Amino acid sequence: MLDHLAIDVSDLDRSRRFYAAALAPLGYVVRREAAASVGFGVAEGEGRSLDPGGDFWIAVGAPPAPHIHFAFSAPSRAAVDAFFAAALQAGGGDNGRPGLRLRYHPDYYAAFVVDPDGYNIEAVCHAACD
Repeated sequence: MLDHLAIDVSDLDRSRRFYAAALAPLGYVVRREAAASVGFGVAEGEGRSLDPGGDFWIAVGAPPAPHIHFAFSAPSRAAVDAFFAAALQAGGGDNGRPGLRLRYHPDYYAAFVVDPDGYNIEAVCHAACD
């Protein structure tokens, strides 16, 4: 089981704004900030384990090329839709509109965006319906 994930970003303020907006529909908030990094985690009362620093971190650095792909779990298909809309509004690029991805399994509902540094970010719900 993973404890946390960290990625390097080229502009911490820009990426902080992007991820704060894009991950809000999934229950994430900023949990800790430092001079060169920001930790995101679930909000209090979301019913998931709470690391005080967060389980997703961004830090000032040089993003790798090619960029990696990672997915955040969404509690519902509506949350996937909200993630996609929020990420686009925050400056992300459309890399796959919300919808079923039957090649993975019959209930795999996901959306994909490209963040400001080129990472392929996904929100996915595995539930049969909302």
